[in-house]
Amino acid sequence: MKLTGTPFLILSTLLVPLSIVLLMALWGRVGGPKAVRAAGRLGLVLFAQVTAVVMVFVLVNNANQLYATWGDLLGSDSHVRAVPPPPPADGPATATSPGHQKVIQQFTAVDDPAVPKDVKETQLKGQLSGVDGEVLVWTPPQYDDPAYQGKTFPVVELLAGFPGSASAWFGSMDVSKQLAPLMKSGQVAPFILVSPRVTLLPGHVDTGCADVPGKVNAETWLWRDVPQMVLDNFRVDPVADHWAVAGYSAGAHCATRLAIAHPNRYRAAIAMSGYNDPKGESDSLTAKDPHLDEVDNPLYMLTHAQTPPNVALYLTGGRKGEGLDDAQALQKAAKSPTTVNPVETTGPHATATWKPMVPTAFTWLSQYVKP
Repeated sequence: MKLTGTPFLILSTLLVPLSIVLLMALWGRVGGPKAVRAAGRLGLVLFAQVTAVVMVFVLVNNANQLYATWGDLLGSDSHVRAVPPPPPADGPATATSPGHQKVIQQFTAVDDPAVPKDVKETQLKGQLSGVDGEVLVWTPPQYDDPAYQGKTFPVVELLAGFPGSASAWFGSMDVSKQLAPLMKSGQVAPFILVSPRVTLLPGHVDTGCADVPGKVNAETWLWRDVPQMVLDNFRVDPVADHWAVAGYSAGAHCATRLAIAHPNRYRAAIAMSGYNDPKGESDSLTAKDPHLDEVDNPLYMLTHAQTPPNVALYLTGGRKGEGLDDAQALQKAAKSPTTVNPVETTGPHATATWKPMVPTAFTWLSQYVKP
């Protein structure tokens, strides 16, 4: 039974009243010696408590899309098929290899009741990264309009936090529902929204969206394989001026570092409640490696770039460790043509804070990434 499916939600909800009924009905019927009766009644109480905890977990998980599968929850799934040497970071961003042949993907509806029906999913085998995983794609209202036939569209990659599933931006963040009317009215550019899997390793390990030798090519997966799939299957322009990346929490850290590292792929980034130091996520692979901990810090990347990257950054965060200080540090270090726009926010480190920011952030993005 699927973790995020409706059947499991219904089952977990029904088990709560059932456990209470069983507790009341069987409490006086438990027989045997005193110790046996005590153990039996304790078992009934524990069963009622467990069903209540499971129901609450399912409701919270479905609302926030933290874990997409049982494997994600248990930390047993690996999406790393191989770890080949990654391509040069400054290499071409428009093809996986000379003479690249398009790979046409099959897309299906997303099996998640929280995700809108117009969002499609494909299983992608990363040719350069050795990573396999799902990628969700939503096309704007104009995409199938005959008036736009033959037109190309800008792209935004959406990165969830950790833990977080590829469904989170379309479910708990409601990104497509919020932006569709703004796109129709012309207030927001008609972006194709692409949300790839970011949880790749077993054991509840955050990759830090980096290429870690011998472990995972998460960065190559995000900036080469996923964009190449979009280029192969949708009407998009390969030029960086038509691409952006957005994320929240750990995904915000990833969005910032990917944009700074690959200005030949991304023109802009939105980062909500991100951080610079990889130790912002204690379990990230980059934080555990002294070298990666240093060089995968967006502030280090920006200050050590050979030439200032031509990227625009929209960085939201609160004070006291919620990202504003890190955003202001990047603003202070930025040199033209890099632009950094820190936005102070209030509220908890949660979807309830980030979701209302979507219209404003994507309106800002429309100034830099256009059709």
